[in-house]
Amino acid sequence: MGEKERGLGGAALKLMQVEALQDLVHKTREARRKQTLPKYPPHERDTLIRKYHPDFRESAYRPIKFGPNAGDLTVRELACLLEGDSPVPANLDLTPAHSVDVLVIGGGGAGCSAALHAYARGAQVLLATKLRLGDSNTVMAQGGMQVAIADEDSPVQHFLDTLKGGHMKNDHQLLKVMVEEGPSIARWLLGLGVLFDRDSDGNLHVKKGGGSSKPRLLTCSDYTGLELMRVLKDEVLNQKIQLLEFSAAVELLSDGNGTCTGAVFRDLDNNRMFTVAAKAVILATGGIGRLHIQGFPTSNHYGATGDGLTLAYRLGAKLLQIDTFQYHPTGAVYPEQLLGALVTEGIRSEGGQLVNGKGERFVNELDTRDVVSSSIIRECEEGRGVRTATGHLGVWLDTPLLDVEHGAGTLEKHFPAMVRQYKRYKLDITKDPVLIYPTLHYQNGGVQIDVNGESGIKNLFVAGEASGGLHGRNRLMGNSLLDLMVFGKRSGTEAASRVSSMPHGRLTLDHLTRFRAEAKKTGGMGAITSPMLFPDYTRRET
Repeated sequence: MGEKERGLGGAALKLMQVEALQDLVHKTREARRKQTLPKYPPHERDTLIRKYHPDFRESAYRPIKFGPNAGDLTVRELACLLEGDSPVPANLDLTPAHSVDVLVIGGGGAGCSAALHAYARGAQVLLATKLRLGDSNTVMAQGGMQVAIADEDSPVQHFLDTLKGGHMKNDHQLLKVMVEEGPSIARWLLGLGVLFDRDSDGNLHVKKGGGSSKPRLLTCSDYTGLELMRVLKDEVLNQKIQLLEFSAAVELLSDGNGTCTGAVFRDLDNNRMFTVAAKAVILATGGIGRLHIQGFPTSNHYGATGDGLTLAYRLGAKLLQIDTFQYHPTGAVYPEQLLGALVTEGIRSEGGQLVNGKGERFVNELDTRDVVSSSIIRECEEGRGVRTATGHLGVWLDTPLLDVEHGAGTLEKHFPAMVRQYKRYKLDITKDPVLIYPTLHYQNGGVQIDVNGESGIKNLFVAGEASGGLHGRNRLMGNSLLDLMVFGKRSGTEAASRVSSMPHGRLTLDHLTRFRAEAKKTGGMGAITSPMLFPDYTRRET
């Protein structure tokens, strides 16, 4: 090492190394830009995934001790959550503070869709959400919504692509409903005022996503989820649907005979509990990313702590495919403030390439997310990644290539949110590539539902990411927004139709008494209280 290098601090030296690798990315671009990488044959894909994907790290899993999924394997973080005790005391006064036809729990895309469709059919609806209306993973969905509307496309092809992407483990009936109702959902959203991108002739513009055989992504630049949420939120407010914000569901209620009849909430402003009686309940509580499974960073919003899984499980609902999670291939690694934040798949759809520390492409960027994530992890574990000054590993996403291939201003035009996000930290992604690594993104499994969104518990419906079965063992990009719109609609519609001539049921915690008794037979509940509500980021001395 020369005098100059010895005089540099470790961080400065690392910065020099990163800059040298950035130069390598630029220098190898001409050779890479014409290269087309073949997709892995099936047996190689399976081998790659089983060796490198986090779902196959045996040490991260254990069986659930009791409840409807007793004996099933899931990650330790979720198992502890499902086995945790309720914060609700057995003698809580269940006199309802509110009494409605349909109670919707969750204020993201699925919850708003469910509330709007139930309200449109004459039901008295209350929408309760843990944070503010719209605080959800929906607002952060950038890549688009898959809908088969192009002339060369069809719902059948959408079905087949999704089935293949989910490793053939998808619920066929749920999938059939989603792809067939996609076009009508798109029309509904357009009627509400969603500003989907259009081509020069004014027709809806579609893009191709990873794992899809046809272009079918409807987008709003890279603000798709935010635009959908803007419109849905406005519509909920315009319709004057009863709304409770900062009200966290902590327990469901039943009539004592297997029917859901309401929920217990904690008012986060005063920490008091209150009860809502409802003829039907729709859980739309979203995902689980803030559990930081296996220590991964996450793209999820602050409240994504798997509340709906815990609530439904204690009431007796069966969970599906809770051993599989999606790690989005491109989560930010640098700067540190963006760790885990999503770098939209749309950049790869437009031609952005993944490059290792040697300046080499190593995967077809539009393969399925589990394959691309596994390939990135392989590159890093085998020493071909890039290490930051703080020790994080990643590979390059060559963002400037889009302007090289499609003309100056392409990134700024199609991905303004991404450009602006990095500019906050003095990084210009139109000139320099970004460092990425897989981030915990989506809960593939969830509560088992039928085609109307109803769980195995009568009058308990589940919509969106909290439900399971639709996506199999790997979700295709763009299907989550369509999922929550379609099953938000179907659950809201079915719930409203059912309760029109139905009385309110008894309000009891009998199911909780039974759950606690079952837990006692197997050694008792875990040390934690669930639902967690918020992640614990407290720094403690060790």
